[in-house]
Formats: sequence, C-alpha cells, structure tokens
Amino acid sequence: MNAPSEAPGLPPGGHAADDVVAVVVDRSGTVRDWSGGAERLLGYPAGEARGRSLRGLLSPERVRAHTYPGPVRTVRHRAGHRLDLAVRVLPLGGAQGAVVLGVPAGAEATRAMHEAVGRGLFDQERMAVAVYDRHLRPVGANRTAEPGDGSGPAAALRLDDLQPVEEGQGTGAETVREVLATGAAVTGTDRMLRDAGSPDRDRIIALTSARLGTAPHPAGVLAVTVDISDGYEIWRHLEIVHEASKRLGGSLDITRTAQELVGLLVPVLGDMASVEIPDDVLRGGEPPRYTGGHPENVMRRIAVRHAHGPWPPGMVQPGSWLPPIPERPEMAGTECGRSVMTATRRDAERLLGHDPLLMDLMLPDDMRASLGAPLYARGMVLGYVTVHRTLDTRPFTAADARLLREIATRAALGVDNARRFTREHQVSVHLQRSLLPQGSTDTAAAQTAGVYRPASGTASVGGDWFDAIPLSSQRIALVVGDVVGHGLQATATMARLRTAVQTLADLDLPPDDLLVRLDDVVLRIAEESPSSQPIGATCLYGVYDPVTRRCQFAAAGHPAPLVVRPDGTVRRVDVVPGPPLGVGGLPFEAVELELEPGSVLALHSDGLTRLDGYARAGDEDVLAKQLAAVCRPDRDLHDVGREIVDADRGPAPADDVTLLLARVREIPPGDTAAWRLPSDPAAVADARREVLRQLDDWGLAELAFTTELIVSELVTNAIRYAGEAVGLRLIRGQSLICEVSDTSNSQPRLRRARTTDEGGRGLFLVANLTSRWGSRYGASGKTIWTEQPIDTP
Repeated sequence: MNAPSEAPGLPPGGHAADDVVAVVVDRSGTVRDWSGGAERLLGYPAGEARGRSLRGLLSPERVRAHTYPGPVRTVRHRAGHRLDLAVRVLPLGGAQGAVVLGVPAGAEATRAMHEAVGRGLFDQERMAVAVYDRHLRPVGANRTAEPGDGSGPAAALRLDDLQPVEEGQGTGAETVREVLATGAAVTGTDRMLRDAGSPDRDRIIALTSARLGTAPHPAGVLAVTVDISDGYEIWRHLEIVHEASKRLGGSLDITRTAQELVGLLVPVLGDMASVEIPDDVLRGGEPPRYTGGHPENVMRRIAVRHAHGPWPPGMVQPGSWLPPIPERPEMAGTECGRSVMTATRRDAERLLGHDPLLMDLMLPDDMRASLGAPLYARGMVLGYVTVHRTLDTRPFTAADARLLREIATRAALGVDNARRFTREHQVSVHLQRSLLPQGSTDTAAAQTAGVYRPASGTASVGGDWFDAIPLSSQRIALVVGDVVGHGLQATATMARLRTAVQTLADLDLPPDDLLVRLDDVVLRIAEESPSSQPIGATCLYGVYDPVTRRCQFAAAGHPAPLVVRPDGTVRRVDVVPGPPLGVGGLPFEAVELELEPGSVLALHSDGLTRLDGYARAGDEDVLAKQLAAVCRPDRDLHDVGREIVDADRGPAPADDVTLLLARVREIPPGDTAAWRLPSDPAAVADARREVLRQLDDWGLAELAFTTELIVSELVTNAIRYAGEAVGLRLIRGQSLICEVSDTSNSQPRLRRARTTDEGGRGLFLVANLTSRWGSRYGASGKTIWTEQPIDTP
C-alpha cells in the first residue's frame, strides 16, 4: 500500500475549478472557449473573450510551439492591473490548437509546499505513517509502516494493539477515532502507548494523529507512530527522580520518609518494596559501623508496599527485626552506596545462603527479580531499600539500578535530616525536663503537680516551664511561663528565666514587681543574643498565703488561671493579661482573691488550649468543663493533670503543653498567734512572756530558749529603729516561724561585729540559731522572719 497519488482529471495542484483559468485557443491563438474561472480571475466575460486573440495575454508563438519555458507568467486583468499565473499549455491533437490552464502563483506555491510536506512525511524511515479514510480503513502508508521483510505491519497499522501507558487514556484506535470525530489533533508528547503486539519486547509508541479535511465530510485521518522505547525509559526515570525530589525529604519523620519512598517505588519500579532502618538511627543516633551482611548489622523493617494486595504474612512484617543475613562479597559494596541486583529467584536464594528460613522471611513466593540499594548519604549507610518484581516479568537493568541508587540517595538525605532533628529534639526535651522541677510537691501551703508534654512532629521542643517555689512564712509561689520560639535556644532562655524567677522569688517581691524585674532580664537576654530569632516570653506568677488564704496573681501576656472550688464549680481568675516579657517600659497589675481550702488552681500554657480537644469553635469553656469533670477532691493531682493533657486525641501538638495544678491548704487559726506591740522598750519583756506561753501551749518548750532570744533581738531592733508599733507573729507548721513587722524600709544586714563593738551581734546570733531567716517588704514597711525546725517524734 503506497502513498495516495494526485487524483486524475484535476487541474495542476488539485485546485477547485473556480480557482483555475481554462482557455481553449485554435492554431491562430483565437479564443474558442473561456471558463468561468477565467471570467472570475481575469475579469473578461466569456462572450467578450471568445473570438479575440490572446496576444495581450499569451504569445501565439509560444502556444504553437506547445512549450512554455517557465511556470509563472504575468497577464493583464480587464481592469488593467497585472496578475501572476502559473501556466501550463496542453496541446490538442491534430493541430487543433491548445488548452491553456493557469492558477494564481501563490496557490501553486502552496500546492508545491503541500506536496513536499507529504512526500517528506511519507519518506521518513523512523516514523510509520498511515492514512485512514473516514471509516478508519487504511488507504495509504509509507514503507516504514509496511516493512518488506515480512515482519508485519508497524504500529501505525495496528492501532488496536496500542494500549495506554497511563490510566485515563484510550487505545490507539480509540485515539484516532476521537481525532476523526472532533478534529482535535494529538501529539506524541500527549499520547504514549504500549505496543502490546510487539513480539520481541515491550515497546513504547508515541502516536500523533490529525484529521484530513474538515467536517462534516473529512477525507480521513493521519496516524504517525514512532518507537520511543529507549527515550521513554530515560524520560520515565527523569520523571521518577523529579517526583522523588518533590516527595522525599519534606518530612522530619524517619518512618514517614520511608513510607513515601516505598510509595514512590511501587508500582513504577517493582511490585513490592520495603525499607529497613537500624534502631540507632530511628532514635537519632549514629548508624552502626557495620554494613552489608555483617551479623551485627541488624535492622528493623519500618515501611512496606505491595501493588497487588497486602504484605505477605510469611515475610518480615513492619516493625519487626530482620534476621541476620550471611555476609557475602555482593553485600560489601553497599558500604559505599552500591546496589545489589538478582536477576532470578535462584540468585536471591544463593545470596541468602539457601537458608529455608531466610528465604521464607525475605523473598516473596512469586518473586522473579529483586533490586536493593543502601540509603547512603554523607558517607553513612542509614538503611536499606529492596524492590521485588513478581507479576512484572521484566528483569532489572543497569538503568533501573542507577535509578534506585539516585532515589535511595535522596531518601537517605531525608532520613539523615530527620535523624538529626530527632537527636536535637531529644536533647532539647532532655535538657528541658532536667531543668523543670519534680512533678509533685507537698507543702503546708499546697499540694502541687506539674505535667509537661513536649511538641511533636516537625515542631521542635519549646520553652515552656512551670515551678512551685516555697516562700517564707509557709507561702508558695506558682509559676508558668512560655518562651517564644522552639529548639535549644528557647530551652536555654527558659533555663535562664526560671533561674531568674527563683532568685527574684527569694526576695519575696510582690507578683507585679517581680514581673517588672523579669521583663528587664528578658530585655538584657535579647541584647546579648547574637541570633536574629526574637527573644520574648509570657509568664504567670502567683503567691498563695495559707494563713490568710489570700492569693495574688500577675500576668505578662499569659493565659489566666482557673480555680476549681471544692464543690466542683470552675471559674477563671480575672487577671489583667499585661504585655509579654521583653516589651519593656510597661507596668503589670496584680489581682488578689481568697480561696477556700481544697480549691485547685490550674495554671497552663497556651499550648493546652490549642490542642484540638480544647480549641473547638464557639466553646471557650471546654477546658473548664473538663476540669470540673475530672478534678475531684479524692483524686491525685498528677492523675488529673495527665488526664487533662492526654485527653486530646488529635494530631501531635505543634507547641509544648504545660499544666500546673495546686490544691491549696489552710493553716488552722490555732497554729498562729499574733500580737501588736507598742513602740516601748518595756514591750520586749511582754513579747518574751507571750511567746513563752504560746510555745508551752503548743508543746514546743524545747524551742523556748532560742525563740525567746530571737524575739528579744528582733523586737528590740524594730522598736529602736522603726519608732512605731511593732507586729509579732508565730506560725506553727512544718517549722516554727517567727515574724516581726515594722514600718521601716531599712534593709537589715548581717555583719560580723568586732571585739570592741558594743552591739551588732543580734542578726549574727539570729542567723546561727535558725535554719533560715530573711526579710520581705510590703505596702508599708518590712517583715523579718526566721524558721526553726520542729523535731517530730
């Protein structure tokens, strides 16, 4: 079947009659007949042209000679302008004259170009070209489509054998039929098909098709096919590598990276794939020094994928250890990133030492070929990936091995980044946990329990902290803070702020004053920081006095605490949020409230309310409702805190979660005694007498001597330097506390008196007779306090 030739009976180039000048002349050059095309193109009506000579149009001598030296001649239009015609003279037999045919020169050039394109297309040797009529019957083909060696027609004439490579595309016949119906051409880049009729190999064919003619009566359709099997493999490998660059390494989770790897390899490279990683790498550590088949190189399978069903139950399952594999020379190359390829199952069995147990655990029953490569990056082997072909009968090629190594290298970089992140995250969590206080405390003021949940996923550990700090006079300070940012820098900043809070708390500063000084600390840290990362924090600080049952809170941009009363009702404390720490120059405001004994204070970071379970739209009291449900008087606070933090079952938290619970207590009125003393030196004796009587009532006679001496020194100094009434208070708890208050703001100082000094030994004696002593300032004056341990039987 050859290329279609020009149909007989048409003028030159196959032009329509209206586009052709046809003139019949006799021997003398007189016009005998004049066509309609001549009328339209030259402007002369037939009646006017007949009987006239063509002298003004063509030379009669040329006509009689029956030759024409060139195809294009210039003629004159009736209107006077010139027209270029491609002319052909056909002599009539018997010296009857001639027929002069002509077409516009531009149309002739177009016809010549079309003929050249057609000849060039049908002369192609790498492309099979076929022409079908509108009933999809082949009417013409080039020699490539019809080989003369008897090997059968090319793909252009076997459209039914062309099956789609990608889902959603049609067969070759369906594609050509669609082109004929719609007129929308397809190109080889859009339509790549698999030649299922190829007897020797699985060929990939690029199909280009275009309709011939226009609707509603097209002449047919053109189909051009090219064998692109070699180029397709290269293109497919590049596409897979490009997809790997997009999908691999975006997660800082090793297991997820492994799952993305097997999902990429199946089914494009094989029917089954698995990934194994050493436990040390999963924990963020360095990979083992041994690789390949060394007995100590034991890895855990963490990801599998099967294209045709579930993972075979007889093989090593995800999460399980791989058995030791015999050390063989083929495996030694994996230490430097080489792949291992087995063309048959027998080769794979030989690699496993023909061990029946290993073959059952490592090889699928229907395995035809396998290909493995190490996850090799930065000079380390971080794992291993294996691909099996089962239903796919093609053997692996060297190009497949190069492709797997390229993908495995990209995956290894992602695994190494995830390993490094895991290590940094673990270091940060360990550092932060080591800097946090013990989870539970039990003092005369309150029983406390703190719960900390670090951020997970791609978020690094943050700078949350909590603290319960014992203060003088059986009071307790409760602190929750949150440093801006994540990572080691946030953890280090948290450590500095926690230390600063503890130091400032020892000064017995009111909550609002303490936050002002802590704000200065944050500003100083920000000035000293070489990093461009912003430095800031939020903090909630409160002080509870079990004697008065009064609690003061101040906040620096931190969520307000909640109070769970003994009857189960919950309310949020109206704390003025205040600016975050690090802003500078703004004051903080303290609020005070009275608490019932047994009430529970809940201080938390904003990470708790950001958990999915507590961030429901339109319901801001979810946390309060949860506290009311689980925070009962008979429950341990640590269990309550763990249930609150772990109640959320949503995604891993993107921020640290901190919760501090404190069940407050009251020191009974019978364990305190207070007196108001006049500013008179004679009142010192009265003070000693009242204190001795109270100690006798409490059964603390063994502390009478030291307490009498302490009271004498402190009251005497207060009367001498303050000049106004003096307050004296005793508190019996885990220790005996003695407080002396006056209106003076002078700071007591401990000094070592010289042998010649008459005084100056009072505070020195007090410091040596007590376990702790100090002073604190209030709204008007100061209080000096001391503590003496009480020996319990």
